Amino acid sequence: MTAGGLRGRLAALTPFWAARAFAVFNLAFLAADILLAHAANAFAHPAEWVPVAFSLVSPLLLLPGLLSARMHARTRWLDVAVAVGSMAVGVAGMLLHLESAFFARQSLRELVYTAPFVAPLSYVGLGLLILLNRMEAPEGPAWAPWVLLLALGGSAGNLGLSLLDHAQNGFFSAAEWVPVVAAAFSTSFLLVALLRPTPGFLRLTLGLLALVAAVGLVGLALHLHADLGHPGSGLRDKLVYGAPVFAPMLFADISLLAAIGVWGLLRAPASRPLERGGAQGAEPVAP
Repeated sequence: MTAGGLRGRLAALTPFWAARAFAVFNLAFLAADILLAHAANAFAHPAEWVPVAFSLVSPLLLLPGLLSARMHARTRWLDVAVAVGSMAVGVAGMLLHLESAFFARQSLRELVYTAPFVAPLSYVGLGLLILLNRMEAPEGPAWAPWVLLLALGGSAGNLGLSLLDHAQNGFFSAAEWVPVVAAAFSTSFLLVALLRPTPGFLRLTLGLLALVAAVGLVGLALHLHADLGHPGSGLRDKLVYGAPVFAPMLFADISLLAAIGVWGLLRAPASRPLERGGAQGAEPVAP
């Protein structure tokens, strides 16, 4: 492929296509993540296979629409069905995680040491994103703020997960506070970006998101290093019973979704008057 051809293909990429690709690849990735997480209790309940099966099938249903504009126009009903199914899997998973011990004793200790109840809400977020892509015009004023709102929800959830996960070992290392602080900054910046989306702050937010994504990559390396040093008979045991190796990738993942939303806001026609007036303190784009 020539440099001109590559530039043409990159120019054809849009926030809307990126958001759809994000949903497809995240649903697929969750199969590997949950396979590893549920292996810790050897899939004690048959229902634990449901999200794995859903994550294997649903990307295959969405992929034709992602790759072909003609198929995308013909498969609206399929996208809506996958979105509803994803939200149902997420809500059911959250209730089952809470029921594992928290509902029985309702203590903070049970909340910290039982299955992470926030984790299944990833399916709810992805379902809402798929639904959003079918309900809002990608170039309209509402699409990008909604994407940013979903990223904000994911960041807030990630903040809770970081606190609960690291509380399990009492924040043994001071470095374990870094993801908590990063998630707090990410959540705060996304909230302001949603309420006051001036071009300058949106670009600052992109820089912050890059840092938060880097925190996720460093966390992945640290978790993997800890797992490889974990006592166990083999690599499988080290990964299953050690630190959750994929958990830090949530930082990079949510940052990517937020960046797509910011990208959409910066491209939106409604933001152009703002760019002209931003230096004069003009009104921000309404979310």
